[in-house]
Amino acid sequence: MTIQNPVIWSWQHIEGAARGIGAVPAAEYWAEDGGAARRGIVINHIHLADIRAALAKGLADFGANRSDVLFLCLIYPAAGLVLEHVMFGRGAVQILFPLAAGFAILGPLFALGLYEMSRRRDAGGATSWADAFRILGSPAIGRIALLGAALILIFLLWLVLAQVIYLATLGAYYGIDAPAPTLAQFLHDALTTRPGWVMIGLGAIAGLWCALAAFLIGAISFPLLLDRDVGLHTAIATSILAVAANPGPMAAWAAIIAGALALGSAPFLLGLIVVLPVLGHATWHLYRALVSRGLRD
Repeated sequence: MTIQNPVIWSWQHIEGAARGIGAVPAAEYWAEDGGAARRGIVINHIHLADIRAALAKGLADFGANRSDVLFLCLIYPAAGLVLEHVMFGRGAVQILFPLAAGFAILGPLFALGLYEMSRRRDAGGATSWADAFRILGSPAIGRIALLGAALILIFLLWLVLAQVIYLATLGAYYGIDAPAPTLAQFLHDALTTRPGWVMIGLGAIAGLWCALAAFLIGAISFPLLLDRDVGLHTAIATSILAVAANPGPMAAWAAIIAGALALGSAPFLLGLIVVLPVLGHATWHLYRALVSRGLRD
C-alpha cells in the first residue's frame, strides 16, 4: 500500500471519468428510476416550508461530504480571483461586478457535480468528491452540455450588455482619452454622478432579465436531466412550468440564491466555498419536491 501524490490521484479520477463520457448505459444509470420517466412528469405545488426543508437537507448533504465538497469548490473562488486580477491589470474595473453577478447565472452549471452527489446519496450510496465527475458518464451528458452552453451564452450576453451600458454612461462621462478609473474612483462616480446612477439603473434592468432567463431554463432542468431520461426540451419546459406553477416560493428561492451568493462573494469570493455547495445540494432536494417521479409519487 502506497500513498499517492494527491494531485496525481485527483487527475487519475478526472481522466478516468473523461474517458467514460456518456459511456454508462441508460438502463444502468437510471436503474432506480423504475420506469417513472415513461409515466410522465408531474409538477407539484410547493410552499416556503419546502424551501426550508430543501435548505436543511442541503446543509445535511454538505455536512456529510464537507471535506470532499470544500476541496471540489475551491476552484470557484480561485477562478474568480484570477479573473478579477486580470480585470484589475487591464484597468477594467467596471466589469468586476458583472463577473461576480455571473455566479447567479452560471450557478446551476457550477453545481452539476453537487447534484450528482446528492442524487447518489438519495439512492443510499456513499459519496465522495470523485462522484461529482461521474456526470460525465451520464447518457444525458450531451443534453447537459447544450444546456450549459445556453447559460454561458446568457452570461456572455450579460457581460456585453454591462460593457455597452458602461460605455454609454460612465464611460462617456470619463471621455475617450481619460485613463482607466481606479476601483475607488469608479465606485465613487457610480454612486454620486448622474451617469453613474443611469448605469446602475440600466445595469440592474439588464441583469434582472438575464438572471430571469437563466433561472427559468435552469432552475431544475439540470437535476431533471441527471435524474430522468428526458429530452432537453422537456427538461427546459418542466423548469419553466415549475417556476410558473410556484411563482411565490420560486421567487423566494431566487432571492435566497441572490442574497447568499452576494454574501458569499463579499470576502474575496471565499464564502462561495460554503455557499455554492449548500445551494447546490438544496437545489437537488427542491427539484425532488417540485417534480414527482411518476403519476402517483
